[in-house]
Amino acid sequence: MTTTAAATRTRVMLNKVPEVTIYFWVIKILCTTVGESFADYINSTLGFGIWNTTAVFSVALVAVLVAQFQANEYVPGIYWTAVVLISVVGTLVTDILTDEQGVQLWISTVVFSVLLAAVFAIWYAREHTLSIHSIVTTPREAFYWLTVLVTFALGTAAGDWTLELTGWGPGKSVLLPAGLIALVALAWKLGAGPVLSFWLAYILTRPLGANIGDYLSSPSGDGGLGLGTLWTSLLFLGAILLTVCYLTATKKDRTVEIRD
Repeated sequence: MTTTAAATRTRVMLNKVPEVTIYFWVIKILCTTVGESFADYINSTLGFGIWNTTAVFSVALVAVLVAQFQANEYVPGIYWTAVVLISVVGTLVTDILTDEQGVQLWISTVVFSVLLAAVFAIWYAREHTLSIHSIVTTPREAFYWLTVLVTFALGTAAGDWTLELTGWGPGKSVLLPAGLIALVALAWKLGAGPVLSFWLAYILTRPLGANIGDYLSSPSGDGGLGLGTLWTSLLFLGAILLTVCYLTATKKDRTVEIRD
């Protein structure tokens, strides 16, 4: 492995994130659905309360991130557990601002957009890259996970705000983020920057996954399939587990080379 002058001043590792394949996007959407449905189940259905739910999942997230940072390479089980937990925490952060603090969704969307832009600016100023193919040092990994957290909070706020504006119910609400992701993919195929395209799609998968979760869990009378938040969560957690086990065995999502 070659190292740059900056990398020699800190611990250099194998790339800590998976290769961006179809498996990456499938699990990402599954994780965002779990983030929406599981948070709702613990908070509302079980009556645990939003603050208690946030505290429990935040502690679990910190514990998993400690394991993630200590690893010297991408480990599917640890990485995707962190994504599931961060999807729940990111959702709850926005829900707290909206439901507990009375912050309007458009304000949350603007604030998280500015915060994301600031994180990107500092990340790029320090590391001269925003590529996920270069997460080989602890500082870059810290920027990466902070960015992921903000994208989940932003995706939640922007997605809920869109539903508030359109009044769309379960099912129909899936079409907008799915269509926007298709446009981002088309733009990438036509030559748009891969880093920008990746992060735009990453943000949009949050409302897509959440809206899929709402469609599956909502009562049939409201236009959903009526599975409920528990069964929706278990269904998607099972799918995540099977996919992660497959990737652990086959190593199909391992980065072959590190690119700055």
